[in-house]
Amino acid sequence: MAEQNNELLVARDLTRYYEVSRGFLKGHATVKALNGVSFSLQPKRTLAVVGESGCGKSTLARQLTMIEPATSGQLLVEGVDVAHADKATLKAMRSKVQMVFQNPYASLNPRKTILATLDEPLMINTGLSKSERLEKIKAIVAKVGLRPEHIHRYPHMFSGGQRQRIAIARAMILNPKIVVADEPVSALDVSIQAQILNLFMDLQDEFNTGYVFISHNLSVVEHVADDLMVMYLGSTVEYGSKASIYAKPLHPYTQALMSATPAIREEDRRIKIKIQGELPSPLNPPSGCSFHKRCPHASERCKQEVPQLRQVDDRLVACHHVETINA
Repeated sequence: MAEQNNELLVARDLTRYYEVSRGFLKGHATVKALNGVSFSLQPKRTLAVVGESGCGKSTLARQLTMIEPATSGQLLVEGVDVAHADKATLKAMRSKVQMVFQNPYASLNPRKTILATLDEPLMINTGLSKSERLEKIKAIVAKVGLRPEHIHRYPHMFSGGQRQRIAIARAMILNPKIVVADEPVSALDVSIQAQILNLFMDLQDEFNTGYVFISHNLSVVEHVADDLMVMYLGSTVEYGSKASIYAKPLHPYTQALMSATPAIREEDRRIKIKIQGELPSPLNPPSGCSFHKRCPHASERCKQEVPQLRQVDDRLVACHHVETINA
């Protein structure tokens, strides 16, 4: 994807490795949870990150929200590299990036009222008076579809959808430039999911926020995304506009993911592609292309040579045989 001057977020070859113990007298091993990921994000746009469990989506979320330092690479938030920044810089930049977590039941403190929950980020990050903070809290509560009296209640008094609205209000109350949403609707009833997704989109229009939307549900992604990044075992395998990838996925892994998406209308259904085997262990990844043991198009070259992310048509794809497969 071409870089633009108004980018909120730019990642360049971002990596995150973990040293883990193999057991008694077996030494340590390196888990490459994130292995050279690059992308960019502009205001009022949504980048969706998809892939199987274990592909590195949540590790990426921890990098973007500055919870963990990167092993190498760059992560620019409004031009400031936060991948290896000092504590003072991180403190100043953290209010610009907020997160909405997967489970609304676990992400709210059960001992705090909604007023206290929403007041805390304002107390820490702003110099507003108590009355000014209260007005801001009432305003954001109204924007997410809750009533003023709700702020005096505790989380256990709300439904799952209402709790997620509160979590969204907490993320948006500082007017962040970037919001990272990690599976924000997967714990909700299907009837509530559309309401929460529409709320995300309405708030994005109002606040000009850029979203990084992490999900395994491709139907949800199709509803909210502008750009799509498909990850496999810590690396990007396909990256481009949502419209072009949904119209014609090029990487064999993306094709398999798309074929597994259920569709009501017969004309929207794709021929099912079965992926053989399980996701390899990141402790012992396969040589060459990490997908070659499960790919129906794999060759000897795939077993030996790691494919580089390169321009193919209107997107980036990491596959040696992508032109042949899609000829």
